[in-house]
Amino acid sequence: MDPRKVSELRAFVKLCKESPGLLHSEELRFLREWVESMGGTIPPAPPNASAETMKDKTEKQPEEPVKPPEPESEESDLEIDNEGVIEPDKDDPQEMGDENVEVTEEMMDEADEKKMEGIHALGEGELQKAINLFTEAIKLNPHLAILYAKRASVFVKLQKPNAAIRDCDRAIQINPDSAQTYKWRGKAHRLLGHWEEAAHDLALACKLDYDEEASAMLKEVQPRAQKIAEHRRKYERKREEKEIKERLERVKKAREEHERAQREEEARQQAGGAQFGGFPGGFPGGMPGGMPGMAGMPGLNEILSDPEVLAAMQDPEVMVAFQDVAQNPANMSKYQNNPKVMNLISKLSAKFGSQP
Repeated sequence: MDPRKVSELRAFVKLCKESPGLLHSEELRFLREWVESMGGTIPPAPPNASAETMKDKTEKQPEEPVKPPEPESEESDLEIDNEGVIEPDKDDPQEMGDENVEVTEEMMDEADEKKMEGIHALGEGELQKAINLFTEAIKLNPHLAILYAKRASVFVKLQKPNAAIRDCDRAIQINPDSAQTYKWRGKAHRLLGHWEEAAHDLALACKLDYDEEASAMLKEVQPRAQKIAEHRRKYERKREEKEIKERLERVKKAREEHERAQREEEARQQAGGAQFGGFPGGFPGGMPGGMPGMAGMPGLNEILSDPEVLAAMQDPEVMVAFQDVAQNPANMSKYQNNPKVMNLISKLSAKFGSQP
C-alpha cells in the first residue's frame, strides 16, 4: 500500500478525533454509513452542529472569503545548539589528480613515499606541508582512496570542511567501504552544522569499523539530528492535515454546486410544465390574435392525454417557439421548416378543431 496514502489516512483519522463533528458533515455520509454497517458507532454531533444545521447555515449565510494561510516557517520553533559550528570555507577546489592517468609502478612507489612524508608532517603539526605532500601523492596515483582520506583529515584540522567533503566524496567513489572516509566526512559535516548528514556518516563509519572517536562524536550529533528529523515530521503532518482539509472543502463545494445545479434544473422543468397556464390570455380562453385553424380550446386533461403533445411540451425549443407563435400568430412562418414545432401545432389544431 502506498505509504503516502497511509500517512494521509492517519492524518485524517487524527483530524476526526480532534473534531468529531466533522463526521456529521454531508460529504462524509458514506463514511458514517460504512462504519455503522460494520457495527461501529459515530460520536454524537456536538450541540448546534448537526449535519442539517451545518447545511442550513451554508445555504442561508453568505460564504466568507477564505483567508490566506499564514506563512509557516519550519525554523520558527526549532532551536538547535550550534556550538562549534563554523563558517564554510570558500577556497577554490583543491587539486584532485587526473582520473585517466595511467599509473606506473614507479609512480605508485613515489606516491607511497609522499604519503609517508605527509603522515610524518601531520604528526609534527605541519598541516600545510602535509596538504602539499598528500596532493603530490594524489597527482602520482589518483586511484588510491586513502590519499584523499588522509588529505581530508588535514582539511578538517585546518577547519576547511568543504574541502574535506570534496576529498571524502572522491575517496568514496573509489572505495565506498572505507570507514575512515565516512568518519572524516562526518566530522566535516559536524563543523558545518549539517547534523543529519554528520550522524549518517559517523554511524556508517562505526558500522564499517568501530572507532571510539567517531562513536563519541556520533553521540554528540545524534540528538540534534533526531530533533531536526522530528521537527520535519511535525511539519509534514501539518501539511498532510492541511491537504486533507482543503480536499474536503473542495468536495463540499463541488457537492453544493451539484445540488444547486439540480435545484435549478428542477425549477426549469417545473416552469416548463406550467407554461401553458402562463400564455397571454390564459389557457383556456384563447390566445391574442388567435391561431389559424383553432376555434376552441379543449380541456387541459384532454391535451395532456396525448403522449406526443406531452413530450413536445417538455422540449424547451418547442415551447419557446410555441409561445412566440401564441403571442404573434404571424411568427408561425419562422417555424415552417421546424418539424418539431409544426408537429405540435398540427396536433393542437386537430384537437382544437378547424374553424368553419
